[in-house]
Amino acid sequence: MGWFNYYGLIAVVIIMLPNIISAVLDKGAFENKYKNIPIVISEQIGRYGCMVFIIFNIPYTYFGFWFDCALTVYLSVNGTLLALYLLDWIIFRKGRCKAKMLWLSITPAVIFLFSAIMELSIPLIICSIIFGIGHITVSYMNIERLI
Repeated sequence: MGWFNYYGLIAVVIIMLPNIISAVLDKGAFENKYKNIPIVISEQIGRYGCMVFIIFNIPYTYFGFWFDCALTVYLSVNGTLLALYLLDWIIFRKGRCKAKMLWLSITPAVIFLFSAIMELSIPLIICSIIFGIGHITVSYMNIERLI
């Protein structure tokens, strides 16, 4: 795949597009009511690290696909997860329920972690774990405060 991952760029665009649309249409959609600063900061570090490292493969920290047909598995699984992520945005576009919040936080974390493992990208593995813990925690705590 080289130093630039076009598939990773497409995944980031697909993940970000409904978020951008939602932020434009509903100004309060992403208000963070959970104020645990270390968790919120770690979520943001993990988020931006994932976005960078899923797109850019840093030499000597990235080892590439490690089995035959890995690219096919990578594209199939990520494609399915991204389609389900978009479907969730469509199904739950108006509501704010636990199912929506958890699905929309778990799915990107799984996409980043799965991509990291498939590509054997050490920085992406680290960032996806940090992001997953932070993002799922913040999403869950925010929905607990809304109910």
